[in-house]
Amino acid sequence: MSSVEEGDLVARVEGAVGVIRLNRPKAINAVTLEMFRDIDKALDRFEADPAIAVILLEGAGERGLCAGGDIRTLWESSKVNGDLGKILWREEYILNARIKTFPKPYVAFMDGIVMGGGVGLSAHASHRVVTDRTKLAMPEVGLGFFPDVGGTYLLSRSPGEIGTYFGLTGQTMNGPDAVHARFADAVVPAAKWPELREALTKVRRGVSATDVSKLINGFATGETAGPVAAKEPIIDALFGFDRMEDIFGALKRDGSEFAQATLKTLNEKSPRGMVVTLKLLRLARAASSLEECLVREYRAALEVFRSDDFREGVRAAVIDKDRNPNWSPPRIEDVTPQMLAPYLAEIGADELKFNQ
Repeated sequence: MSSVEEGDLVARVEGAVGVIRLNRPKAINAVTLEMFRDIDKALDRFEADPAIAVILLEGAGERGLCAGGDIRTLWESSKVNGDLGKILWREEYILNARIKTFPKPYVAFMDGIVMGGGVGLSAHASHRVVTDRTKLAMPEVGLGFFPDVGGTYLLSRSPGEIGTYFGLTGQTMNGPDAVHARFADAVVPAAKWPELREALTKVRRGVSATDVSKLINGFATGETAGPVAAKEPIIDALFGFDRMEDIFGALKRDGSEFAQATLKTLNEKSPRGMVVTLKLLRLARAASSLEECLVREYRAALEVFRSDDFREGVRAAVIDKDRNPNWSPPRIEDVTPQMLAPYLAEIGADELKFNQ
């Protein structure tokens, strides 16, 4: 076994597996720019090494794979008109696209909390393992943001309007619902993970993606739908619109306990963030690739970084923790097409490019 420790990231070889471990357990492995860079270097090394058959992504500690990106540092940069967002999201999104097309089986162990940037590192993998403890979410709309890191691509490919629901509400998926929403492939009980992990380290070079799937499925429960999947008919009826005003109208008219609870949740979110999210989700449905969605997300992210809503959302949720953001504008009906346009506009020389 050889090991290289690079700050908050551990990259090591165990048998035929190149292990990438997010190593900030006290912060639930929140990812920094340096960690993204170290992951990219580790992938370079593992891709070039013919003795490595499989990549494994995991998180240190008991709380989860990854709680997301380092939001506080982004907030501080945004406040002083800095360029961290521009740099970090560019490198992160290019890494997300690389993971999706990585030439060796890439197994993501999505135990515990998996949010935001953690979804970008795991849900584009070829083999995505969730557990009975998984709590997966894209809660960005509550920060005046939108589900990025390819989140619009993933959510737009969930069945029916399930992805619209998860993207706009930021609600949490358990393991089976993550499989149903196509964010994961198999539920493996956390208690069985050590045995599966050991079996992975014993695979031989040249092992096929199909063989890795069979190995994982040998430990899986076979569950493919959780509590939210059971509500799919009502979710499809309430979220099958292209305007937020129409979704709000449907929820108000429905009057069921589920609709009222959902309305309460949406009323806490950034109106501008919801409108941007819904537009990006609808555009993503027609997209031919993850890269196309990431280009669009990058344009929108740079606009978000300049916005008062992002700074206010992070302040209320992460900095002051008063959970009382003052959104601008405060109501859905006040979000105009003119406000939306900059999030979708081409950005010339700053456009996100792949395979540079």
